[in-house]
Amino acid sequence: ASSTSALLPSKFTEHLDGRSRCLVAHPINPPYLIKAVEVVPSPWTNQDAMEATRRLMIEAGQSPIMMTGEIDGFIMNRMQGALLEEAFRLVEGGHASAEDVDIGIREGLAARWAFMGPFETIDLNAPGGVRDYATRYQGMFANMFEQMKTRVDWAGPVLDEIENDRRKRLSADQLEERQKWRDRRLMALAAHKRTQDRETGQ
Repeated sequence: ASSTSALLPSKFTEHLDGRSRCLVAHPINPPYLIKAVEVVPSPWTNQDAMEATRRLMIEAGQSPIMMTGEIDGFIMNRMQGALLEEAFRLVEGGHASAEDVDIGIREGLAARWAFMGPFETIDLNAPGGVRDYATRYQGMFANMFEQMKTRVDWAGPVLDEIENDRRKRLSADQLEERQKWRDRRLMALAAHKRTQDRETGQ
C-alpha cells in the first residue's frame, strides 16, 4: 500500500482547503467480505476526521485499525510480508514444499488466527500469559530470527518451484473459479463467527 504522504506530499497540499480531513482507509482483499480496514492519518489529519471515519467504518460493519501515522505497508501488509518472507525462505531452503507451508498455515496457525490475533494467541499459550510466553520462548525466537536475515529473491528460481506446485494443484484457467470458492468460504466463515460471537462471546 502507498502512504498518504507519497500520494499527497505536503508541498502539494499545504494550501488545500480541508486537508485536515484527508486520510487513508485501506481494506484487505476482498473488502466486501473481510472486515479489517486500516485508517491511517497524514501528519495534518485532525482527530475529528479520524473519529468520524472510525464510527463510519463500524456502522458499515468494518473493524477499523486506527493507526497513529504512516509506515510502508501499514500493518496488514507488513504482517503478511513477514510471513511470506519466511514462507519463501522455507521453500528455497528445501525445508518444505509450497503446499507443506500452506498446510502449516491453513490447518495450523490459521485455525486460531480466524478468531484471535498473535498477542492473544501467545497470551493463551503459556500458563502465566503473555509475559510467561515471552520469558519462555524469546531465546528460541531470537535464534530463529538470526536465520531469517537472509532475503530470498521472490522472482528467482524458487518462484518456479512454487508456481509449479500451485499449478499442479490449480490450473491457471481455474483461478477465477477458485477465487469465487474463496469468497464463498469467507462468507461461511463470517456467518459462523457471527453465530459464535452470539453463542460463546467474543
